[in-house]
Amino acid sequence: AAILLKLGGYGLIRISPMLNPHPPNLMFPIMILALWGILMTSSICLRQTDLKALIAYSSVSHMGLVTAAIIVQTPWGLTGAMILMIAHGLTSSALFALANTNYERTHTRTLLLVRGLQLAFPLMSTWWLLTNLTNMAMPPTINLLGELFIITTLFNWSTPTIIITGIGTLITATYSLYMFLMTQRGSISTQFRLLTPTHTREHLTLALHLLPLGLLIMKPAIISGLFT
Repeated sequence: AAILLKLGGYGLIRISPMLNPHPPNLMFPIMILALWGILMTSSICLRQTDLKALIAYSSVSHMGLVTAAIIVQTPWGLTGAMILMIAHGLTSSALFALANTNYERTHTRTLLLVRGLQLAFPLMSTWWLLTNLTNMAMPPTINLLGELFIITTLFNWSTPTIIITGIGTLITATYSLYMFLMTQRGSISTQFRLLTPTHTREHLTLALHLLPLGLLIMKPAIISGLFT
């Protein structure tokens, strides 16, 4: 999620200029698939019972935005795609790390079984909250900056795309909150009374994911290419 998906995005960025200007018969099918994929994969996240599958489909949804922005081939689109790829690479990796910390203690990825972990691991619940807020592109995160660049680019390319990107953003916020509430809130299951405490290395891993995201808020031009 953090590297291989971005490798595909990098490949699109390098190959797309060779096809510029894009022939319509090549551009429109890819754009339609990318935009439709945003809605479909986001909707699939709403009915997932497996935690890691939910995070994986979330990655596909975000990469649909990146693909659409790259295909348009404008400076704003490429800037938004670059920002969102780096932001999502850190966010998605942090979510998978959090899912693994849950799995190591409960030995299940089913959302209905893993509930109320905020009572057992309040600090880990804080990491869950921050990562989910980043995933849903809450201000002032760079995820929001990337999505704004991309949504503006697609809107300038075709006005009706604002409906698809708007619905996709709404669904993203919904499943991010759903994931947090299902894993952290509620009453903890009686079979999980004796849980292994969290380790320093786990908190360090998550800090090394979220700290760059926080620092990049101060100067997003480092990853956007807008140095002027």
